[in-house]
Amino acid sequence: MYKIPGHHHISMITKNAQKNNHFYQKVLGLRRVKKTVNQDDPSMYHLFYGDLMGSAGTELSFFEMPIVGRTIRGTNAITQIGLLVPSFESLEYWKKRLDLFSVKHGEITTYAGREALPFEDMEGLRLILLNNNGEEIPEYWSTWEESIVEQKHRILGMGTVEITVRYLERTTRILKDIFGYIEVAHSENEAIYQSVAGQAFGEIVVKQQEGPSEKPGRGSIHHLAIRVKNEEELLFWDEVVKDRGFQSSGIVDRFYFQSLYFRDPNGILFEIATDGPGFTADSTVEALGKKLDLPPFLEDKREEIEANLKPID
Repeated sequence: MYKIPGHHHISMITKNAQKNNHFYQKVLGLRRVKKTVNQDDPSMYHLFYGDLMGSAGTELSFFEMPIVGRTIRGTNAITQIGLLVPSFESLEYWKKRLDLFSVKHGEITTYAGREALPFEDMEGLRLILLNNNGEEIPEYWSTWEESIVEQKHRILGMGTVEITVRYLERTTRILKDIFGYIEVAHSENEAIYQSVAGQAFGEIVVKQQEGPSEKPGRGSIHHLAIRVKNEEELLFWDEVVKDRGFQSSGIVDRFYFQSLYFRDPNGILFEIATDGPGFTADSTVEALGKKLDLPPFLEDKREEIEANLKPID
């Protein structure tokens, strides 16, 4: 049986691509590795931020929806994104940096057994910086040397992702029994799972919360993508998901990766995505994110697409 080696990316909704672009590049110091459009609706931007290459496990992606309303928080939603930083001193650095940019944040605390600093972006998306404390990170994560953040405090990649659900076991059974995640903690209302033992880069916290489901809007999380190496593995998981009675989207070619989508019984949308071919499929490393890239099937509509998009740089 194949193993899930960690997170691939996570996708959110933004109302304003220009402000989003500024925050994730100029405040958080991430690299914009791809400026493209939603392949299912080319009228909206799809922005990706990450490390030098936009490596799997570092990617934060945003769909721009200018008419979207506010998020009404609730259960049955992905509710927080962890971002790994090198040290406790990094948390102190980031607390000062967030103050400098008037970013809403809490105090340094502990989350899922790690020192942490919770904060929100300008649209209320909940994020939390986590002290990686010298632990292993995937060897292919690569530093973007042009980041405006000091090298010793830069964000490394994605860490613990939090999912809040009405029925805890409906989600935890999928992580453990289908995908082979390792259970590292379990209480009446919370469980922690890791795709790689002891490592935060594939960790998921599942919390139980009663009440109405979240109404998504700006600053909400659309889906979590977990990582597989190649199409062979993706085809394997497609069969597993369907054999367990879930409705799979089937394999979807996203040009930069291939993926499939399914919902768990709590309504959480999961994507399973391949490592490659990656964002350099239509760009050099140096040019990543600098112009509007379109997958080949949209290239003949470039003029129309560009005319409908507002500049964000």
